[in-house]
Amino acid sequence: MPENKLVEVKDLSKVFIIGGRFFGSKLVAVNKANLSMDAGKPEIFTLAGESGSGKTTLARMILGIIEPTSGHIYYKGKDITKLKNKKQKSWFKREVQPIFQNPFEAFNPLKRVETYLFETAMNFGIAKNKSEAAQVVDEALRAVGLSLSEVYQRYPHELSGGQVQRTCIARALITKPSLLIADEPVSMVDASLRMSILNFFHKLKTDYGVSIIYITHDLATAYYVSDRIAIMYRGYIVELGPIEKVLTNPLHPYTQLLLESIPKPDPDRRWNKRIKLADIEVKEYMALGCKFANRCQYAMDKCYKEEPFDVEVDERKVKCFLYSDEKASVGSKI
Repeated sequence: MPENKLVEVKDLSKVFIIGGRFFGSKLVAVNKANLSMDAGKPEIFTLAGESGSGKTTLARMILGIIEPTSGHIYYKGKDITKLKNKKQKSWFKREVQPIFQNPFEAFNPLKRVETYLFETAMNFGIAKNKSEAAQVVDEALRAVGLSLSEVYQRYPHELSGGQVQRTCIARALITKPSLLIADEPVSMVDASLRMSILNFFHKLKTDYGVSIIYITHDLATAYYVSDRIAIMYRGYIVELGPIEKVLTNPLHPYTQLLLESIPKPDPDRRWNKRIKLADIEVKEYMALGCKFANRCQYAMDKCYKEEPFDVEVDERKVKCFLYSDEKASVGSKI
């Protein structure tokens, strides 16, 4: 893998067996995903899609929490699916830190909050003793608008949801990572804190050079904070490109449907119809051809039989037959 890539995901797939090991069905949660982020060029890259699209499974594979069924994940030139010894794994965990959806699940309710912060600093060799750890922890907390004195000797339930989430982010910052993977990090906090956390992500990118993979189903927050976005549907990345292009001029029919499902505050364009997104059904994952074909107004015969391939259109990749050479004129009109 080229050294100029921070992360590169190549043909990454994850298959789960539903209903038993010998007689169950195969569910392809992530199907041949490809994406990359450049080293030395910090960005906020969003994975978006409805529940069950595969975005969290993809993120957990990048984190090393879930083992891929096939494909490769490279981080700074190293294939992380092949990291064997403790030193290599510790290096990766220090470089890539997670931020999960529910901050309260990250802490034992019977354990004081600062204990986790001190343990992180000591276990990764950031600090040699408790005194050094206190300085490191306080610096990380101040970066998110808190201080050690505010959380010291306090249990998770004694902090607000926003404080606990910011403490989680501070804990991730202690190791000075190059990449944060944030899974729905603002869904559990109120609107005002939501914006402050998103603004902080932007600050991490611009001031600290940290890249972020942001997982969300909320296209409004994605548009506000992201540089690029990948739209996922039934395990596939169906459209990937600059945030402005994807969300202001979507090419894939599924991306168009996602945007149409968002009510617009315009009295002249009232949202008077119901857009029904698919329920999570195993049969849709197992269907031949394009997973979206049954609900796509542009579907052709081959869409039901053949798996679409990635086509490069206007600085992005779109997994759709509408944009193959023979259908380029049709694709440009939608």
